[in-house]
Amino acid sequence: MRCFYSESLELDLPSGHPFPMEKFRVSKEMLLQGGILRPEEIIEVKAVDFHHILRVHDRAYIEKVQSNLLGRKEQILLGLPASPNLFARSATEVEATRLACNAALTDGVGVCLAGGTHHAFRGHGEGYCVFNDIAIAIRDLQDKRPGIKVMVVDTDAHQGNGTASLLGDDPRVFTYSIHVGRNYPTKKVASTLDVETVRYVEGEMYLQELFRTLADSLDKFSPDLVIWISGADNHRNDRFGQMHLSLNDIQRRDEVLLRAMIKNRIPVAILYGGGYNRQPEFTAKLHRNTIATAKRLAAEYRGL
Repeated sequence: MRCFYSESLELDLPSGHPFPMEKFRVSKEMLLQGGILRPEEIIEVKAVDFHHILRVHDRAYIEKVQSNLLGRKEQILLGLPASPNLFARSATEVEATRLACNAALTDGVGVCLAGGTHHAFRGHGEGYCVFNDIAIAIRDLQDKRPGIKVMVVDTDAHQGNGTASLLGDDPRVFTYSIHVGRNYPTKKVASTLDVETVRYVEGEMYLQELFRTLADSLDKFSPDLVIWISGADNHRNDRFGQMHLSLNDIQRRDEVLLRAMIKNRIPVAILYGGGYNRQPEFTAKLHRNTIATAKRLAAEYRGL
């Protein structure tokens, strides 16, 4: 199982910043130390070529990020400070997602040990999301295979407003998002299907809604590829997710979704999405668990 990563994903942030940038490195170390992944399964990536980003984002916005010229209001909306490394870090995350999607089509499962920047719009970033890696990867796939049908399954606790904005008019793409209705982002953009939960939804209620609505959507759309933004912010101890899922609930989510994809030979690219647990290392653990489940199920169904 190929997983895509780069050391440059960990950007230096001011002390006390709420985004747990270290989660990418820590989760990778957990995967290696636990013997879940072999070193050769983690592939180091570099920044994506500029033209890939230009397929989705305005040139003026890209060049602002690249030249470290984001204004104060833009930085507040983004939630990240402008820095000389912001462009390289964001472009590298995009490349990891792009390669994970291609690996999924070849191998059945591909993993970006980061990614899921679903709040990035054409001309600006929001919610710690600079460039929309999901939309960029899809446009790259469509360039090679114009008829490919891609389903974005977003189980992050927050709605993927940027992704819906960028892909909403494309009949070859189905955007599915299950999220807290009254939570960030305040202004939602309609996905193909939005499933809104109440604040602090309990695990059983959440999982029933997820399994019912997603199964129906998969059956109707019949995708050639699923891009799954898994999310670790559903946990009850998350600072921003406003859901009340337990560790077992999230593990059940991962097990059922991944088994459905892998068993039925639906290629799936797995992205991290958000996670802001009050115990920072627990966020990395949740991401680690998702990848561990994918590795186990990929091995279980190999050759079927």
